Amino acid sequence: MAKKQILLNAFNMNCVGHINHGLWTHPRDTSVQYKTLDYWTDLARLLERGLFDGLFLADIVGVYDVYQDSADLTLRESIQLPVNDPLLTVSAMAAATRHLGFGVTVNLTYEAPYLLARRFSTLDHLTDGRIGWNIVTGYLESAARAMGLSGQIAHDERYDRADEFLEVAYKLWEGSWDDDAVRADRRARVYADPEAVRRVDHAGKYYRVQGYHLSEPSRQRTPVLYQAGSSGRGQAFAARHAECVFVSSQTKEGLRKLVADIRASVAREGRDPRDIKFFMGVTAVAGRTEAEAREKHAEYLRYANPEAGLAHYASSTGIDFSRYAPDEPIRYVKNNAIESAVKNLTVARTDRTVGDLLADMALGGRYPALVGSAAQIADELESWVAETDIDGFNLARTVTPECYADFIDLVIPELQSRGAYKTAYAEGPLREKLFGPGRARLPQAHAGAGARGVPA
Repeated sequence: MAKKQILLNAFNMNCVGHINHGLWTHPRDTSVQYKTLDYWTDLARLLERGLFDGLFLADIVGVYDVYQDSADLTLRESIQLPVNDPLLTVSAMAAATRHLGFGVTVNLTYEAPYLLARRFSTLDHLTDGRIGWNIVTGYLESAARAMGLSGQIAHDERYDRADEFLEVAYKLWEGSWDDDAVRADRRARVYADPEAVRRVDHAGKYYRVQGYHLSEPSRQRTPVLYQAGSSGRGQAFAARHAECVFVSSQTKEGLRKLVADIRASVAREGRDPRDIKFFMGVTAVAGRTEAEAREKHAEYLRYANPEAGLAHYASSTGIDFSRYAPDEPIRYVKNNAIESAVKNLTVARTDRTVGDLLADMALGGRYPALVGSAAQIADELESWVAETDIDGFNLARTVTPECYADFIDLVIPELQSRGAYKTAYAEGPLREKLFGPGRARLPQAHAGAGARGVPA
């Protein structure tokens, strides 16, 4: 039986500081060049050289201002501020590559489905089917205020709105135009056959849409659907809609249970549990030897800022950690931030302190850090895949771009020698690259497939 091949995304953001905070101050880091096209096209070419499946671009709307009730540290350390629109980088990177996929985060709470559907269809055309959407519903009070709301929409209601948003989007992507609607017949003067294009009429609780999808069918129609929620409501949403799920855990036992629970929910939705891929967030510091890797890690630690990581986490949980003494246990607080983050922090361990968090965030972020030789890191990656049933990893950046170059030059060949990583890209759009030939579009059991060719 062939060994399961690991999937890999580079995890990044259109900003200076993403997950491992403070490392923008490292003299070899180039993330302050994020405003230039060359920064992104060079990164895309590097990742394609390493046969990465995708570049996953995170995004937020709003700022991290919970810690110390202020955005001062956020601004000084560039904790995902400033942050530019990730969608606008994709066309340039697609032109510089042939196979690399792109997963882009867009918060649907502040979008109109009619226009967002067109933006993703446009990118699916321009990338020749290499676009994916990471569906988020937001969690920042600062975003709600910036968008004119008095406060954040309640956690579960955000997912209720998201369900209906996707229902509208499926009607536009899958149902508005038939596959043979575009004839492009110059002699008959018919570009699109009116009989093969239908208007979407949707009147729901949160959205009213009446109109034709503005884009003709793209290679994938619906972008590959990514999702990251691990609360109970988030898992239910993933079971219905997601094709790729981003997960994070400090323990293999906890991650194994989370993956099994979501796969079981997927089966209850009538879908194949294997029609969903799981990516775990991880940081890797690789060297030609363990000693070299540990020396590099120690160097990175001198530039990282754990307090900046704490400020980021404060907004994720809605808890101002600056109000706690270093050795004071952190208390559970019900709020509308990331529900799973709050529960993971305060329910699983009731004695967790700010001092513990700062120690965990020595590299400026919360992901497990794998430090060692290529063989040691490959051992760990294979172990997580085998023991938790995940499919791959989101590789968070440290010092850019050397962290990716080191991984590509050292770890990728080691994985390839073990048969655990591809040696060439498969042909086809992103969905086929992830799920195999013949899977360019949503499978028939997916909720979105029900919108195909259904008259309004």
